[in-house]
Amino acid sequence: MPRMEKLIPRLKEIVGEAHLIRDPDKLKACAVDGKRPQAILSPGTIGEVSKVVAYANEQSLTLLPMGNGTKMGMSGIPKKMDVVLSTLRLNRMTDCDCENLTLSAESGIPLGEVQKRLLQEGKGYFLPLDPPFTERATLGGIVATNSSGPRRLLYGTARDLIIGTKAVFPNGDVVASGGKTVKNVSGYDMCKLLIGSYGTLGILCEITFKLLPLPERVTTLLLPFVRLEEAVQFGREILQSQYLPSSIEILNEMVVKKIKSPIVQQGNYLVAIGLDGVAESIERQVSEIGERAKKSSALEIAVLASETHSSFWKAIRDFSEGLVEEGSNFISFKSNFLISRCGEVMGSYEKIAKESGVDCGLICHSGNGMLYSYVFAGKGVRSKKEFLLNLIREFSSVAVKNEGHLIVESCPPGIKKRIDVWGEPRGEYEIMRRLKKEIDPKGILNPGRFVGGI
Repeated sequence: MPRMEKLIPRLKEIVGEAHLIRDPDKLKACAVDGKRPQAILSPGTIGEVSKVVAYANEQSLTLLPMGNGTKMGMSGIPKKMDVVLSTLRLNRMTDCDCENLTLSAESGIPLGEVQKRLLQEGKGYFLPLDPPFTERATLGGIVATNSSGPRRLLYGTARDLIIGTKAVFPNGDVVASGGKTVKNVSGYDMCKLLIGSYGTLGILCEITFKLLPLPERVTTLLLPFVRLEEAVQFGREILQSQYLPSSIEILNEMVVKKIKSPIVQQGNYLVAIGLDGVAESIERQVSEIGERAKKSSALEIAVLASETHSSFWKAIRDFSEGLVEEGSNFISFKSNFLISRCGEVMGSYEKIAKESGVDCGLICHSGNGMLYSYVFAGKGVRSKKEFLLNLIREFSSVAVKNEGHLIVESCPPGIKKRIDVWGEPRGEYEIMRRLKKEIDPKGILNPGRFVGGI
């Protein structure tokens, strides 16, 4: 009898027979980079998660935590994946205290559902996160990957918004850190340790966030420019001004075409400025920024509000999802660098892509020094493997030269096997290895997927 068959009865006992799945089609749907689990478990309480993890540790079973799977293409190839631990039954908002601007919710609830419920509370509240796949991404997945979107410029990332967590560590212990008050940390801040750890140190089960009241008005300014230098300079001026934009994005022509913007038809580069706040303040900023744009060679000024505002930012935020839906073959990267170098990096990436004969879409969070790049490989990706590997190396070199780093966010498994998606090893990798060895000595949580192959 195969080893897994011997372990199934105990796992069924913990989660219930209905919540242990071995259907081949469903297992195939949970495959990651060609590797398929032997079972899918869906615990319904933190206690059940604890028992599953403790048993997996005892039996040396590897676990891959998964919500709706929106980020499964990211990170390294799993060394091994025996069981997918689904968090989708952990889907409750356990404490919504809008008066004190805090929310506690389980890790398997989608962010989109949280936002809809908060919208109905009093005058309306929101969790100031806008990562890719906002509608489907679960809170646990967002936090585990420290995923963020354009509005991080004003509101920050998950690291800035989380004040408490409950997580199950590899030995099965339930570890609570922080709470509902902001000044609540003494000793090690376990919340920060788990954010962005890709489920390799513990399984997030419940998270407490800071909330905000909905802004009175949200507006977007779209400003097209002919030259990249003009767009970058204008974005820098706004960043250094007295204005408080929620986002400053610079998009190249390829991205503007792909999102099918109905507003802007001119220019090679588009500066998109998001504004949140009191109506009177927004009106003043729109007017003043518009006047500055006219003096800075902007070809036109378009103002988006309500539905057009929301649909525009959704198209930017979920750009990769749109590419998948249209059947595009692409590889994507996330680069970070000095904020002052965004023009140099964007220009270099476009030059490399043009000389290589491929199209490249660029979305730059210019106020944060982050650039999302999409290289369209066309048909016959396998035959272009060496070419694409060289392109990745060139992009990475540009990021490093500008005091940054490059991560490959998505690519075919054949290419992923030949590279480290996390880029060149850095000093902090050794710290992560030591943490992993101390916390998860048997390596049961997501082995091989995080930095340094841990």
